[in-house]
Amino acid sequence: MNNLSLYGWNTTLFQQKQSSQFNHFPHGRVSVVHRTCYEVISEEGTFQCELSGNMLYGRSPEEYPCTGDWVIFQPTDHNNGIIFDILPRKKALYRKKSGTVAQLQAIAVHVDKAFIVQSLDDNFNVRRIERFMVQILNEGITPVLILTKADLGYDEKSVSDSLKHLSDKMPVFVTSMHTPDTIDTLRNYIKEGETIVFTGSSGVGKSTLVNALCGKTILDTSSISDSTGKGRHTSTRREMILMDHSGVLIDTPGMREFGITSVDPDTLSSIMHISDLEESCHYVDCTHTNEPGCAVIEAVENGLLDSCVYESYLKLRKEAWHFSASERDKKLREKSLSKIIKIYKKENF
Repeated sequence: MNNLSLYGWNTTLFQQKQSSQFNHFPHGRVSVVHRTCYEVISEEGTFQCELSGNMLYGRSPEEYPCTGDWVIFQPTDHNNGIIFDILPRKKALYRKKSGTVAQLQAIAVHVDKAFIVQSLDDNFNVRRIERFMVQILNEGITPVLILTKADLGYDEKSVSDSLKHLSDKMPVFVTSMHTPDTIDTLRNYIKEGETIVFTGSSGVGKSTLVNALCGKTILDTSSISDSTGKGRHTSTRREMILMDHSGVLIDTPGMREFGITSVDPDTLSSIMHISDLEESCHYVDCTHTNEPGCAVIEAVENGLLDSCVYESYLKLRKEAWHFSASERDKKLREKSLSKIIKIYKKENF
């Protein structure tokens, strides 16, 4: 028997289930997504589930069950079942799917905090941290920066200065596997029933950190490649793990790309410390690129705003705008196609 409250089950989810036409079936949480099936943890154990026909053909790919989703399923035997419904998602972390098409890809669902894991070596990249943080905050999730491999030696002042503009937006934890106190501090930060998703590139130590927080080896880990000096892909799937006396962890494969989606412009301006400056711009609709009287450009020229932060802001804003525009075009095409199909059916049937 599993106590689903430890996995985050609560009265809100219970009430949502009652609204489903399938509320007479058991419920559970998706722990792993495989190519053709889903592992679902329920009160009665873990089931290997497939999607019902309506679920499989009536939804877009980003609406398929994701790690962390709460689903309603019908057991077909003692360890298999069919998923008939997904409960409404709360705080889902998405990214733009790799490629040129503007398509969402769900990373994890029902997330309370997202750990942005960066190692204090050549992998450390402030621009990447900004990118993760913008998308995470845009989804209403609490970002937390975890700096790993502190034992390798790093320039503390340089790292601190580079993160100064982000320090008021998220807590920062510096960890080392050789300093147990740093792991204990992070473990105490995780509350019972909370869901934490781990994000970051390969080789930063996500799986090692998950094992350390759980106090035992749960996930496979691998060494850094001798030829490239970069991390190998240890995690090949998103996997949900229950800690013994705390929350739920979701490990993810290393991400080479993390494209942002339709980020709210005000959220982006606030995160990148543009919002206070743009209030003094001469034009209300200032784009902060070439307009005379732009307070943002003046701040960059006077050294009040880091030029790298400014360039990063422009790049992220452009990406978000492009994704939103592509999404609008896609919806218009789908609407137009739907009209054509209706006309065809009316004239031919």
